[in-house]
Amino acid sequence: MIELNVPDMTCNHCANTIRQAVAGIDPSAACEIDVGSKRVTVTSAAPPSDIIEALEEAGYASTLLRAQA
Repeated sequence: MIELNVPDMTCNHCANTIRQAVAGIDPSAACEIDVGSKRVTVTSAAPPSDIIEALEEAGYASTLLRAQA
């Protein structure tokens, strides 16, 4: 599980873009998004760095809050 803070995420359109970016890295990933708290939780076998890079390519800077195996 990877928990990220995404400060530029402000709406459901942002959330959908983030979901698509994560799915581009790992189509079977589970992605939970809380727009209000600007938190994204991803359950994936992909390394956190790949998820962060995918979000950056989609236009969203993020900060890793927690990563668990």
